[in-house]
Amino acid sequence: MVSLWGSKNGDEQHHDGERDHDDDNRRHQTRQSREADERTRLLPRSEGYLDPDDPAVSPYNLFSVRAVRYVCVLFLIISFLWWVLLLVSIFVSPPMMHTRGSGFFDFSFTTLTVGNLLIGLLFFSTPSKPMEISSLIIAGLLLLDMIIVLAVQRLRSEEGWVGIATVIWATIMALYNVMSDRVVAWGKKEEEERLTGRQETRRTLREWCAVFTATVIMIVMIIITILLTATLILRSRDASLKPPGERYFVDGDKYKLHISCVGDITYDEKGNRNPTVLVEAGEMPFEDTMDDWIYSTYKNGTIDRYCYYDRPGFAWSDNAPSPHSAGMTSDALSEALAKAGEEGPWVLVSAGVGSIYSRIFSSRHVRDVSGLFLIDGLHEDLLHRIGSSSRGFILWARGIISPLGYDRLIGAIFKHRTREDRVYGRSAYQAGKFIKAKLQENLVANSLTKNEVSQARNIQIPQTPLVVVSSGIEVRRDKEWGRKQEDLTKVTDNLLSWDVVNKAPHRVWLTLEGRTILEKRLGELIRAK
Repeated sequence: MVSLWGSKNGDEQHHDGERDHDDDNRRHQTRQSREADERTRLLPRSEGYLDPDDPAVSPYNLFSVRAVRYVCVLFLIISFLWWVLLLVSIFVSPPMMHTRGSGFFDFSFTTLTVGNLLIGLLFFSTPSKPMEISSLIIAGLLLLDMIIVLAVQRLRSEEGWVGIATVIWATIMALYNVMSDRVVAWGKKEEEERLTGRQETRRTLREWCAVFTATVIMIVMIIITILLTATLILRSRDASLKPPGERYFVDGDKYKLHISCVGDITYDEKGNRNPTVLVEAGEMPFEDTMDDWIYSTYKNGTIDRYCYYDRPGFAWSDNAPSPHSAGMTSDALSEALAKAGEEGPWVLVSAGVGSIYSRIFSSRHVRDVSGLFLIDGLHEDLLHRIGSSSRGFILWARGIISPLGYDRLIGAIFKHRTREDRVYGRSAYQAGKFIKAKLQENLVANSLTKNEVSQARNIQIPQTPLVVVSSGIEVRRDKEWGRKQEDLTKVTDNLLSWDVVNKAPHRVWLTLEGRTILEKRLGELIRAK
């Protein structure tokens, strides 16, 4: 029979059941109240491990991996904004952003950095040994580039704080890519062991394609970095070539202009100072074009003294801020001559596009110029030929790839080009500084420069003696060129002579007849002071 008050054992069983129920409720509430973190299991243990191909098995489950990715995105945004700023500075130099070099190296390093970070983000979840090794190689090369830029004084001054900051940033970003690849590989291993019970060693076809694509792209980037490094080494070698003259800061100490003078100051029988010939080169540096015949004229006694300079971006002169016109160059030359202690009177000798610069300089120093000598000079109405948009785009494209230096490297390795060839000689046109100078000339040829030379024609003193020597080949080849050569004889009202050298090219002094006429006319111009 059942006791009216129940049994003792039944009461104990009832209380035990209630306690178990309360314990289950507390455990359930505790489990619900605990917030999930990166160590929380996605499925209860009783249900086993996940399949390795389950999308839930991802390194993105870890906050540390996600944080590395977010920081990488931030670095990419910063690098892209810097890339845009450097692109703009090629055409217009922002305040405090001017570098005395071309600026193309800064742009190339930033482009490499953006590409490096972008590749790291695109293949972020697929780390691989080839990717890691490639990133390490790029980081090592960029570290070497940073050391070269910081160690070579000339490179350090040309690149300025902008170039130095850019190469340091590129190096840090390359090292960050290596670190992020390692972090993702660690996170992937951790999540696979936690969710599947083991580290996954196989890859899907999609993953293998991603690894292959990333490896090919990184190999291309390694080649680009090697070329950048080799070009920097060439630049450091060229920086050891000493200029024949002196370099002077101009335009508020923004860049340096190279000036050299040969010969002694002489005086006539009345005690007046004899004119110094001031030479303005044409399309290429003076040292590789006009130096030989001017020096022979000096040795022959036709002239007593001459000075020449390198326009901004040519030979030993730094690049000027953008935009930069012929009038700005003339002002910089005036400042450099004053700092060098050089004074007139001047006989201005110029060739090709250099005639534009000489005419502007003459109009701004009318009392100091005793003669104008134009050798197959460019007329202001033909400035559109060097100011065309197609030519500007080609110059810009050449400038962008110039830091790779493939043509300079080929010349140095296989053609035995020397540092003289690269600084002012036959390979000078391949340098980023030279290309930047030509691009600056192109950008303002039809605007600022044309206005300046038109004003110069109105200001020029009519009594200034003038000599014009033209290329017979160019006159016959281009009728418009011939008509404009004739118009150049009217720059002043005091034309001493106009010679068309029959078989002479644009560089008239390259023929014996041309050199003979040039020396003869130069002597007559000096004596006509």
